Amino acid sequence: MSGRDLFCQPRRLRRGAALTLVFASVLVAGAATGSLPGPERKSASDAARSSTSLHHEQVAAAAAEAMADGKSPMEAAERAVSRSGDRWGAVYSPGEYEEFEKALDGRYTGVGLWARRERDGRIEVSKVGEGSPAASAGIRAGDRLRSVDGEKVDGLPVTEVVSLLRGDATDAAAGTQVRLGLERGTRAWSLTLRRATLSTHSVTVDRLAGAVTVIRVDSFTKGSGDTVRSAVREAPDGAGIILDLRGNSGGLVTEAVTAASAFLDGGLVATYDVDGDQRALHAEPGGDTTRPLVALVDGGTMSAAELVTGALQDRGRAVVVGSRTFGKGSVQMPSRLPDGSVAELTVGHYRTPSGREVDGHGIKPDLKVEERALERAGTVLSGLGPT
Repeated sequence: MSGRDLFCQPRRLRRGAALTLVFASVLVAGAATGSLPGPERKSASDAARSSTSLHHEQVAAAAAEAMADGKSPMEAAERAVSRSGDRWGAVYSPGEYEEFEKALDGRYTGVGLWARRERDGRIEVSKVGEGSPAASAGIRAGDRLRSVDGEKVDGLPVTEVVSLLRGDATDAAAGTQVRLGLERGTRAWSLTLRRATLSTHSVTVDRLAGAVTVIRVDSFTKGSGDTVRSAVREAPDGAGIILDLRGNSGGLVTEAVTAASAFLDGGLVATYDVDGDQRALHAEPGGDTTRPLVALVDGGTMSAAELVTGALQDRGRAVVVGSRTFGKGSVQMPSRLPDGSVAELTVGHYRTPSGREVDGHGIKPDLKVEERALERAGTVLSGLGPT
């Protein structure tokens, strides 16, 4: 399994693993969340006041009862979430939730390593962030990561490796140390790095032969939607675009809608329900509706990225190429618990403009492609019109 297929095998997650799923994608692919859309992402306190979900009330009651008995409210909330069967429910400490929100703003605490798991279980560095502690220490893409703070990482899921790098178990802050064991060819060495608060660049733009523009969106963090719109405006006149959403595990729904607006002239992007209340998301008018467009997806395309894919496909705006997407179409809402921790619980589900359910189904591509996907996407694009 490659790092790009990181989210193809969901499982019931304890709190630390759920947090890792969120933050691993910041380091590997993109921030994983299907948070409630609105003009701004609601704070935990605002959401707690507005939510009438019985699920939230039950979790809050369990936490309050535990606190009154001198027990851990957070642990009681975790047990309540686990019993509820909420696949995407999670409970965060105040510090963890603060880091979560930083990640959605395009920031995270770490050392600047992107990682992937090879078929033999080895963990390989796939990318090193420019100006990061890892870059300053001379770590390169292709180096093999053998251990983190003395714990061997061969065979571990990438999510757990990233959790170790970030220090999730200890709520490690910027400035804390982490010791890495590395290999490059026949050379083996260890070094100690200090974690730092880093910024992610979730959108990259490249030009291919024939003036084709490739817009890769790793996650929908703050500002990414406007970056996509700018990239479309700056693309050569009439030239085709490949919107690469492979490995994009979601992010802020408002940013995803803005990105979809780059290719649509208003109209429906998705519908969703919150505690039974039906709502809709609409694109902004004025997008480019004429240039050829291919959306490239895979099993790591999830949540908000699936909303963009579904909207472009349903409205006939793009040819979707790749493999079936992950299938996370749920809406989560946060609520503050008595001890300051935060429970983020599922309150509804998204549907595409034609009414297709995303959760548990994913988006089926128009053309299934497993290998040389970018090359195949370019071939499809060339058949759609001038590039």
